[in-house]
Amino acid sequence: MSGPTYDLTGRVALVTGAAGGMGLDTARAFAAAGAATVLSDVDGDALDRAAGQLSAAGHRALAVRCDVSDEDQVAALLQRAVAEFGRLDMAFNNAGIMPPLADAAEEPAEAFDRVTAINLRGVWACMKHELRVMREQDGGGAIVNNSSLGGLVGNPGRAAYHATKHGVLGLTKSAALEYAGRGVQINAICPGTIETPMVARMIASGQLTEQDAIAGTPAGRLGRGADIAAAVLWLCSPAASFVHGVALPVDGGYTAR
Repeated sequence: MSGPTYDLTGRVALVTGAAGGMGLDTARAFAAAGAATVLSDVDGDALDRAAGQLSAAGHRALAVRCDVSDEDQVAALLQRAVAEFGRLDMAFNNAGIMPPLADAAEEPAEAFDRVTAINLRGVWACMKHELRVMREQDGGGAIVNNSSLGGLVGNPGRAAYHATKHGVLGLTKSAALEYAGRGVQINAICPGTIETPMVARMIASGQLTEQDAIAGTPAGRLGRGADIAAAVLWLCSPAASFVHGVALPVDGGYTAR
């Protein structure tokens, strides 16, 4: 059964962490729905390839390299997006990393600082500068922040990572309350275990087995990038105009247990 379709012609979307995985699948979905799409990532080569594929398919796409842990680069990203397309209607703040498993008593401060800088400060900076654009334009906008099932539960060996993902939900809920009456929807998604390059690396390094991941998911399969893209586009669509400040699990039932 096919999912809903959206007409986003004339609208502009931004996706961070867009060079692969959930970000790239969501950028493709935005573009397929007619939106001009700004793709951002720290991996410039992969980013250029991704944006080039969209452009070759006839879509309006712009690649802007950005390290979201650097607020100056985030500000420049938003300036470039608006200079190119004139506005910003939708944003998926997806960029994030997964540090190696670590005992909570042994994790180095440097590892905590790095995951916090990207997963939490990066979302904060992106949302801050997106809001500065959206609050000044007709039509407002919609922002979706990428948390995780790790924003809703804990897991051994993941204290720092889960702290950042819980933090994303705090940012989302507070900003959503601030902007709900000002024309901007702000929500979060909480993906489960999704078939992404990050998960592939975890499996290859022995941190996770595909069998265990599937066994822990009531739906009986890993998630796909298309599952995440569908949730993000819905939250950015008029169909979700009365949805503000939610933490939407897209996890095959993992957090329902």
